Amino acid sequence: MSLPEIVRSAFRGIGANGPRSLLTVLGILIGVAAVILLVAVGNGSAQGGSNTLTIMGTGLTMKIAESLDDPVLAPGVRSVSPVAGTSAILTWEGAEHRSDSFMGTVPGWFTAADSPVETGAIFTADDEAQARRVVVIGRTVAEELFPGTDPVGQRVTVGGALFSVIGVLKEKRDAGDTAVAPISAVQQVLAGYGPLSAILVEAGDASPADTVEGQVSAILDTKLEPGSYRVVNASQPLETRTATARAFTTLLGAVAAVSLLVGGLGITNIMLVTVAERTREIGIRKALGAPRRVILAQFLVEATLLSVIGGGLGVAVAYLGSHFSIAGVQPVIVPGSVALVLGVSVLIGIFFGGLPAVRAAGLRPIDALRYP
Repeated sequence: MSLPEIVRSAFRGIGANGPRSLLTVLGILIGVAAVILLVAVGNGSAQGGSNTLTIMGTGLTMKIAESLDDPVLAPGVRSVSPVAGTSAILTWEGAEHRSDSFMGTVPGWFTAADSPVETGAIFTADDEAQARRVVVIGRTVAEELFPGTDPVGQRVTVGGALFSVIGVLKEKRDAGDTAVAPISAVQQVLAGYGPLSAILVEAGDASPADTVEGQVSAILDTKLEPGSYRVVNASQPLETRTATARAFTTLLGAVAAVSLLVGGLGITNIMLVTVAERTREIGIRKALGAPRRVILAQFLVEATLLSVIGGGLGVAVAYLGSHFSIAGVQPVIVPGSVALVLGVSVLIGIFFGGLPAVRAAGLRPIDALRYP
């Protein structure tokens, strides 16, 4: 009996036990999808953050921000984004929303803060230079002010001035209430020309944030009184979060792997039942000269096919589920976990299908033919 014939026979066996096969495939599907998705959630929780420094304190000015963008004294700095923050009430056609995070800044902030737009566009350097009243709003602001309406192109009133909405930020934890406009326009209309709220410094790829922190601090020490400012290094909490997420991922993966074990036990169960039901068939085939290895291969292939089908469907479900936020985290599929789980599902089919296959192959023709 050739391999294609064995595979066809295995498919017929699966089809003949439709409901049981479906439940077994479902067990493997749930196990595979759970492992991939839970690892993806752990991986997603470690994503985000950036190689940035946030400078806060009194006496921060535009001139101090400009002094930090110095290729000689601070060669590790990629960009500097001054921030003038305030709270403001945005209104549109009777709808009202209070934003406690209405920020004026420069275009480089969107990259440094890892806050891209989902729809529309960010403002440009020319918009900032000309103090144009344009604004990019967060998802929460958009949903409350413009339910069922595309915000881009609409004009909102902020502090008695009209601002044109040119973009909506991509959804991000703790950033939905944000509104971002050119710093020149915000200072002109809302915040005034006093001290900045903060300065965001982005480190270059080749420069560790700790090194850039030293360069920036050296410049600030010549401009400000010691102790009047504070530098928050985003890479430090990111490292802590990454380590926590790694442990979390390992734990979740171990818990989800139990589902695969349950699926494997389901394969053993259905294959043992299948062998019992087909005992006379096995006896007839052996009496007609079918070798032990053919019987063994047929039942092993049948068990492996159940596992492969369940694994493939589980991967599809996991990829579908990764498009949705889970517990506030956007899952990020790890390709290695997909390959590993698929490989494990195949091994589960072989391992848990081994006992029933060996039992079937070991039946003596005379005993099998006597089976009722």
